[in-house]
Amino acid sequence: MQRRIIKDKLFEIIIIIFALVSTFPLILILFQIVKKGIASINWSFFVNLPQPPGESGGGVSNAILGTFILIVIAGGFSILLGVLGGTFISEYKDKKISELIRLCVNIFQGIPSIVIGIIVYIWIVMPLHRFSALSGGIALGIMMLPLIVKSTEETLRLIPSSLKEASLALGASYTTTMLRVILPAGINGILSGILISVSRVAGETAPLLFTAFGNPFMNFNIFKPVDSLPLLIFNYSMSPYPEWHSIAWGASFVLISFIIILNILTKMVSRKWKTVF
Repeated sequence: MQRRIIKDKLFEIIIIIFALVSTFPLILILFQIVKKGIASINWSFFVNLPQPPGESGGGVSNAILGTFILIVIAGGFSILLGVLGGTFISEYKDKKISELIRLCVNIFQGIPSIVIGIIVYIWIVMPLHRFSALSGGIALGIMMLPLIVKSTEETLRLIPSSLKEASLALGASYTTTMLRVILPAGINGILSGILISVSRVAGETAPLLFTAFGNPFMNFNIFKPVDSLPLLIFNYSMSPYPEWHSIAWGASFVLISFIIILNILTKMVSRKWKTVF
C-alpha cells in the first residue's frame, strides 16, 4: 500500500514538472514582452501616428484602427458562412456534399497563411490593381472560416436530437427549430469558436504583406492600404532605428494583451452560456 502511494506521488510530481517545463517558454516570452513593451505604453502611444525615422515618440493609432477594420471585415466575411457551413454539415452529415465540405475545411485549415495571402493577392489585389483593407480582411476571413465551421459542427453535434424532435412535434417549422432552438442551445460553442478564430488571425502578418500592405497614416477607406499591429511589429523590428524598436515592443505588448483578453472572454462565454443536456 505504501509503495503504491509513493508511485502515485512520484507520477504526480513528474506530471507537474512536465507541465511547468511546457509553460516556461511562454512565461519567458510574456516576461520579455512586458519588460520591453511596458515602457512605451502611454496615452500618446494609442492616439498618435508613427513618427519619421530618428524622431522619438509617436504611436500606433493607425495600426490599432487597421487591425480593428481587418477583423471586422474578416468577421463579416466568415462568421455567417462558417455558422451556416457548420450547421449544414451537422444536419446533413451523411450526404456526400457534407463529406466534401468537411474535407475542404480540413485542407483549408492546414494551408499556410502566406499561401492564402498569395492566393488573395492573385484573385483580388491584382484585378483591383491596389492593396486594400478589403483584400486583407478577406485573407484573414478565409483563415477564420474553417475554425468557425469546425466549432459550429462539433457544438451542434453535442445537442441531443430529442431537442429538435420535441420542437418539431410541437408544430414548429424546421427553420424555426434551427433558429429558435438548436442554434441558441449551441451559442456558447459557436461564440467560443468565433473568439478563438479572431485571436488566431489577430496576430497574422504573412497574408497582410500581400494584401493590406501597410499604411503610416490613418485610413478609414477599405479600398486603400491599412496598417495593422502585426505588420507594424514586423516592419519596425526589421528597421535599424532604436526608436522604432521601442514602438515595436510596445505594439507587441498591446497585441498580446488583446489576444489574452480574447482568450479570457472565450472562457467567460463558455461558462456563462454553458448548456447542460
